Amino acid sequence: MSISNKIVRLPQVIQKTGLSRSTLYSLINSGDFPQKIKLSPRAMSFLESEIDSWIADRVTASKGV
Repeated sequence: MSISNKIVRLPQVIQKTGLSRSTLYSLINSGDFPQKIKLSPRAMSFLESEIDSWIADRVTASKGV
């Protein structure tokens, strides 16, 4: 995977991870998911590279490697 500083919004993160909004918020609050970037008081986003890395880590962990 290539490193990307692309910003992705929550609907894209939900689609990319397959997780629900409430599950994502729970993982963020517990520190088990990349932290959000606050764009404005009402808009948040994530770095795509951090989401991709998190997904890769989950794949590796599930394979027991």
